Amino acid sequence: MNRYANVALALLLTSFTIQVQAGIAIGGTRVIYDGDKKETSASIRNPEKSGVYLVQSWVDSGEQNAKAPFIVTPPLFRINPGEENILRIVRTGGNLPQDRESVFWLNVKSIPATDDSQPRTNVLQVVVKSRLKLFYRPAGLEGQPETAYHQLTAARSGNRLTVSNPTPYYVTLFTLKVDGKEIKEADMVPPKGSVSFTLPTATASSVSWQSISDYGGVSQTESRKL
Repeated sequence: MNRYANVALALLLTSFTIQVQAGIAIGGTRVIYDGDKKETSASIRNPEKSGVYLVQSWVDSGEQNAKAPFIVTPPLFRINPGEENILRIVRTGGNLPQDRESVFWLNVKSIPATDDSQPRTNVLQVVVKSRLKLFYRPAGLEGQPETAYHQLTAARSGNRLTVSNPTPYYVTLFTLKVDGKEIKEADMVPPKGSVSFTLPTATASSVSWQSISDYGGVSQTESRKL
């Protein structure tokens, strides 16, 4: 790139004002909906000193064109600097299993509000969308969710590793390692179900994992021989 092109690029970049804002803060890393309650909630806070946002929220099932049996109120609201608001999540029906958890997704989109009273400038506004797991937990499930990760089992078949979960709770994996090598695509092990992965080594002999609790904490490490 020659000297004139460099100057032109510099002028182009300086003609824009780019606003990088921290955005809103959501209370918690996941939402638990107890089946014996009429609703659950999540807190939304604007920690900034000047930024104003429009917040849009909804729940989806994670599948295309499939509606989730939950509504969020308010679905759209304005939040000023330093303010906090509460999202109410209410179940609206749906034939959900009562012997295990179901998982959905809470979406929270923060849109920077524009001030029409101020002179318009070239501003790049960033819309941030957060996506949190929403676990519907029926009343009366056996065991405790915080100890479910202890009960996972792991088995090897050829070059595949299968992790099974006999409990009625989802186990969200923080790490899953085979002989110390991490399987990066590991996420959740469904209740009374299993997931399979390709082994990272041909001579796998041990597997270990950590899980994430309802409060976002990381468990101790569980290890098994293969």
